[in-house]
This record gives sequence, C-alpha cells and structure tokens, in this order.
Amino acid sequence: MGFVRNALGLEPPPSPNDPTPENRFHPWDQSPSEALRERAARIKALAHCPVTGKNIEYTCPISGIPTHHSREAWEKDKYYHDNKIYDILKKVNIYEHDLRSGRPFPEFEFPQEQGFDRMVNMTNWDLFFYTRGFYSMDTEFQLAAVTKMLSYPITIGALLSQFSPYALNPKGPITLEGLKSLAALRYTLYSSQRSGGNSNTSSMATTSMTNQSESSTGSLLKNRPMRIFILGARAESQLPGHVWKQLQYLFPGQKLDIIFIGPECYFDRNKQEYIRSAIGAPPIVNKIDETLRLLYYTDFFHRFHESQDFFPYDPYFDCFFTFHPGYASPENTEHWMNETIPALLDTKCPVFTTGFDQSDLMNDMNLLEQKYASEMDILMDPIKNIFGSTKWELNDLNPHEVYRFNMYIAGYRGKRYHTVET
Repeated sequence: MGFVRNALGLEPPPSPNDPTPENRFHPWDQSPSEALRERAARIKALAHCPVTGKNIEYTCPISGIPTHHSREAWEKDKYYHDNKIYDILKKVNIYEHDLRSGRPFPEFEFPQEQGFDRMVNMTNWDLFFYTRGFYSMDTEFQLAAVTKMLSYPITIGALLSQFSPYALNPKGPITLEGLKSLAALRYTLYSSQRSGGNSNTSSMATTSMTNQSESSTGSLLKNRPMRIFILGARAESQLPGHVWKQLQYLFPGQKLDIIFIGPECYFDRNKQEYIRSAIGAPPIVNKIDETLRLLYYTDFFHRFHESQDFFPYDPYFDCFFTFHPGYASPENTEHWMNETIPALLDTKCPVFTTGFDQSDLMNDMNLLEQKYASEMDILMDPIKNIFGSTKWELNDLNPHEVYRFNMYIAGYRGKRYHTVET
C-alpha cells in the first residue's frame, strides 16, 4: 500500500521539522540555542585568527561559525578557501543545531536481543544497522547522531566478533600475533557455540595461544565475566547503559564487565563534577542487568596495576582499549609513556587504540615503537576504523580544527616470549 501511495503521489508532504541543511543552519552567534551562542562567545574569547593571530571576531558566512579576526582576514585565508574547510564547518554547525532542534529521534530507539538464527553483518555501518534491526536511518543527521554514540561499543564489537571485518595479513591489518590474541578472546565469547562457529584459521590460532599460556587454559573453567578495560575514559564512560548493552547483545549469553579507568571517568551529574576516589576504595558499579556491569575506577591505571587490583590478567578474558589517548601529545606523553604503557605491556593482554585521524594515530604508534619496540608485538596495523563516528566535531580553541571520533585504529600487546640466544 505504501508503494502504491508513493507511486500515485499520495504520500504526505515532509514535515517542516525534518532536518535539512537549510533549516538547520544558523550562525552560532545568532543561534536559537543558548549553548551554541555560548560556544561562539568562547571561540571569540579564546581562539586566534590563523591569518592575523588576533582574537576571532568575524563569523564565516558559509559555515556560520566564528573563524577569523575580520572579513578581510577571512578573504585572505587561501588555505581555508582552497581546502573548503567551510564545508566541514557547516556540517559541524548543522549537526549541532539538529541535536538541539527538539525533533523526534526515533533512531535512538535501539533494538534488543538478537535471535540466534540471525547473523549480524559487521561489514559497515549500513549493514550493521540493517541486520541488527535498527531504525532505518536515511539522512546524514540520523547517522551522525547514532554513530557518534555507538562508535565506542561497536568498534570493540567489530574487533572481537568472529565475523569481524578485519582480516589477517596480507589482505587485512591483523597480524599473526593479533589473530592469536583475538582467537583467545573469541574462544571465551563463543564458548557455548564453539562446535560450529569458528574457522579453521581461528581454531589454529586458539590452539597456539592455548599452548603459550597453560594457566589461561585452566581459567577457561572459571565462570567469570570478560573484562573490557577502557583507559583514559571520558566521553565513553558517560554513555547510557543501554548504549553499552548493544555490545553485549552481539555476544548472547556472555557476561561482560566494562571497566572505565581514569580521573575523569565518572561525572556526577547532581554535583556537576568528576568524582575521584582513593586507591583501595571499591569501584563505582552500575549494574545494567545480569550480563552487563559498568565499573568506574577513578584514578590512573598504573596505580591500580601496582596495587594488583586487577590481578590476575588473562588473555582469554581481558582486553584493553584506549580511545584517542594522545600518547604523543606533549601534555600526555610522560604519563602514558613512563607509567601507563609499561603497566599495559606487563599484562600481556591485547590493547587496541584509536585516533581522531591517521596522523594522530601514527604519531602515537610511532612513539610506542620507538620506545618499546623490543617489548611489544603489533597486533593490528594502523587502518581506518570501519565503525568510526560520522559526526564532525569542532575544537573551540581552534575552530579550524575539525575531527571525528575513532577514525583510525591499531593494536599491540606486551611480548609473551622474548628471543633467547642459545
């Protein structure tokens, strides 16, 4: 009937509130949203014009975002115009206005359990949404809103899934050591389905990993959750529980503990401040249901590692993620390189890290290899993340700097065995 109505031109006209680039565009300093007017004021107060070095006072007429000191400086900025930076900034503008528009957001009505007779396709966002039964997202606005939220759990799920889109070298980014680590984790995740789920290659890798760690083989008999550690957690730790539940739905029956670690991992919305608890204090626990818990450890990982709070680690049950940590950024290097990374390598468990873009990730990985090449194995060569966010973000301190979350990904692990001369 819907097809007939459409063919006859009987479909109702689109709602004037449906998002379009035209009805979502407003200059930020004249925005109907107070929050965006405040962001415009913050940019003008703190950012500097790339042409004159002076404070920003002029709003780009194409993007609607303050970008330069004056119109003359805006016109002289050859790099800005030749690279059409205003086009991306305009997307930032309209995405932010859409989120504040008050329109219905049916795309946030996420599906529940996946039937055992239905396979999830992890090839890309479109096929994932379709095979999981998400609301049909036909516009860039819907994709931007949902992929930003789901990028964290589905990036993890795409790596751990037996139907992962990331293949073994040379066709894919996964190294042999990476396959061993992932196969061990999949052995746990699919323990109730092992009889017919995994490929021969994964089975061989699992066998190899088992031979390397007899203690881990014994731990397979333990009935404990898989632990997914997220270090330096900020935005990802503030996602609602039902968003993280989408990760658990990919592995029916498997218990998961998502462990957020970092001084900014727990934000108390009532007090409007980050909570910092002492070493040795119990974590803050948010139990979603019998199969999923979110735990918050509000200090640096190396301190919990030194006090053995998480011992013993197990490559069948434990993995780590650092989402765009900025290992190589000057303000973070000492903390990561001298304290956290040695502790991570000591666990011998897989670590996956993401970057805002290719250069961001490569800077981090190059620094890791310069300092710890002899102590670590590469599990996954740097590659574009299939489940990166599609929503463009803006750095208010530099409005010419735009980025998207989790756009590139790589993996490493502390060496399980070192070469011995005979």
